[in-house]
Amino acid sequence: MSAVGPASTSGVQPHAPAAAAPWAAVASVGIGAFALVTSEFLPVGLLPQIAHDLGITPGQAGLMVTLPGVIAAVMAPFTLAFAGNLDRRHLLCVLLAMLAAANLAVSLATSLPVVLAGRVLLGIAIGGFWTIGGSLGPRLRPGAEGTRATSLIFSGVSVGTVAGVPVGTLLGNALGWRMAFGAATAVALVVVAVLMAVLPSLKPTQAQGFGDVGSVLKVPKVQVGLLAILLIFVGQFGSYTYITPYLLQHAGIGAGAISAILFGYGAAGFAGNLVAGWAASRSVKGTLVATAAMMGGAIALMVTAADHALMVVPLLMVWGLGFGMLPIAVQSWLFSAAPSKLEAVSAVFVSSAQASIGAGALVGGLLLDHFGLPSAMWLGALATLLAAVAVALVKQRSLA
Repeated sequence: MSAVGPASTSGVQPHAPAAAAPWAAVASVGIGAFALVTSEFLPVGLLPQIAHDLGITPGQAGLMVTLPGVIAAVMAPFTLAFAGNLDRRHLLCVLLAMLAAANLAVSLATSLPVVLAGRVLLGIAIGGFWTIGGSLGPRLRPGAEGTRATSLIFSGVSVGTVAGVPVGTLLGNALGWRMAFGAATAVALVVVAVLMAVLPSLKPTQAQGFGDVGSVLKVPKVQVGLLAILLIFVGQFGSYTYITPYLLQHAGIGAGAISAILFGYGAAGFAGNLVAGWAASRSVKGTLVATAAMMGGAIALMVTAADHALMVVPLLMVWGLGFGMLPIAVQSWLFSAAPSKLEAVSAVFVSSAQASIGAGALVGGLLLDHFGLPSAMWLGALATLLAAVAVALVKQRSLA
């Protein structure tokens, strides 16, 4: 996720223009989301290659996921403060140009510090893009079409997970991990060109600042949501970051099958997006609990069934289904807590989710290097199951 932007904007129209933008403009932001998600999680399928080529441990290579998350977490609220009067069209183009530079730096790097410098640029792009781009749906297509526009933008997350990361892994396995990041550079440059061509001028229409973020953080329901985000995202990325070496070393799955398995995981996640939209319309709390329980249960069973590849792969698909439900489940919870402050909630969500992604990848890497791969998987299982229990035990009356 990237899958860390708002999933719904029902009832909130903070930036409606006088006229609707073309659907191509909406789609261009979705393509930007695709490029970001693909780039952020591309190392997941290539960690063994990267670690071997740079002479580092898989845990150290996992910093490629940790660092962008930390930087994005810091950048999200700062984006609200410093975007000011900048045209959002120009700002998004600059952020995606930084994405291209980040991928280029990684593709040419010969040492871990250079790789991490590139990933810092990526983190800046992620934090800024999701804070600004995540709320553009209602502005580009005001009125009843705002939610549909937002869905189109965030379809880029699903497509990046379903196709971008597996294709990048396949390319990396065939031609080397540097070529995979080189291709991601080219994609980012194409996205910048598309944005410049089809996205209209988007001047800011209301003030933004840290004050809105502070007021949102005082809402009890938001606080519960942030606890769930911390546990689930730490668990998810403490384990999923290292899924490739786990499948290779503990499940006995051949390297040639990894891309297909990751594709299946992403496809299950796409289905999870659809399921969560339906489920959240009926019970936001139930959807969030079910999402965390599904993820935690699947990971726990995967660890216990590590010697049986025929069981591990279906369980991984269940895990993917749960993870696909996660953004909508969490965001529906948060937005129902503060529906009048969409952009502030978006910044809070992006910041907390990205910090948790970075923390999860870091803790998982430390566990991997000191206690072995199964310990990273158990982190994912226990943290997500704890989140399910915590949300399930909360009484709605206490959140008013």
